[in-house]
Amino acid sequence: MALPIVRCCLQRVFAQSPSHISSRIVQYPVVVPCFTNLLVPSRKYAAKSPRKYRRASQEKKTALEPKEKEDRYKLPLPLEPKDDVYLTWCYQKQVYDTETAVELLKKFQPLDFTPPTQELYAHITLDMASEKKKTVGPFISTLLLPYRFTDAIPKILLFTQDPKEADLATENGATIVGGIELIKPILNEEIEADFYIAVPDITTKINPLRSFLKQKYPSIKNGTITYNIPETLNFFKVCHEYAVTNDNLIETPFAMLDMPNDQILANLDSIIKDICKHKSSKQGSFVRSMSIRSSTSEALDVKVEPFLPEKALEQKSEEAESISEEEKQEADD
Repeated sequence: MALPIVRCCLQRVFAQSPSHISSRIVQYPVVVPCFTNLLVPSRKYAAKSPRKYRRASQEKKTALEPKEKEDRYKLPLPLEPKDDVYLTWCYQKQVYDTETAVELLKKFQPLDFTPPTQELYAHITLDMASEKKKTVGPFISTLLLPYRFTDAIPKILLFTQDPKEADLATENGATIVGGIELIKPILNEEIEADFYIAVPDITTKINPLRSFLKQKYPSIKNGTITYNIPETLNFFKVCHEYAVTNDNLIETPFAMLDMPNDQILANLDSIIKDICKHKSSKQGSFVRSMSIRSSTSEALDVKVEPFLPEKALEQKSEEAESISEEEKQEADD
């Protein structure tokens, strides 16, 4: 409403004395554009759209929404390269037979100028899922390998208060033998051992060590609570121990690189068979994948199926068939 009134007033002023006003405009030319700018404001930008605030529930929904599936028509990577020199990410990762992988590791050794007497390691990934949304807890296990590959003797500590049992333990290779007096040095980390064995009579008196030793605490399940001291000590002096780390990974040595292939495969087979005992085959295959390496070489993925028990192998084939059927249904949709 103000703009038409101003225009009307100006027209009346110009009509009354045009010469006087025009002379003033010529005298002060800068005043006119400023005055006109004040009268007629110019808008050279677009108005900002009002910001929409999202609720926390909406943000959670967007975060929980599944991402768009990858292009199902994307061509798979080729299996094997045709040249000797190639980019590894351009091809599928190869999964070898175990014997082929061992032969490759033996060929890598002279090329890397490393000693042939080096350990072979297995990296085994486990499926810890169990029934009723439970998981298999981390565990430590011991076994006798068909072919022992190290001469190292582990450090064994035995708890007993009987002098005769103490003498029998020292005769059969126990490193440390004692009773309740060993509790404080162990808690202060002054005494350490690879295996802790106890006689049943003293188990109630060493309870303060339960939370400190954790899985190494003597138990009947692990065979570390016994009256048969000579047999138990002879077993733990030559046994092989492995443990679950990082929730679902086992990394353990199992042979030497310069051993014959059949001995290497036999040791690996016995370890995987022992691992599968810690989970029922009805709950699915326990071992997901495996790779082997030497102390100085890269890891090679190997096939697990030849080492799995028959029941676990059948379960794994059924899972593969169900997955393939689901993929077919998605492709049809």
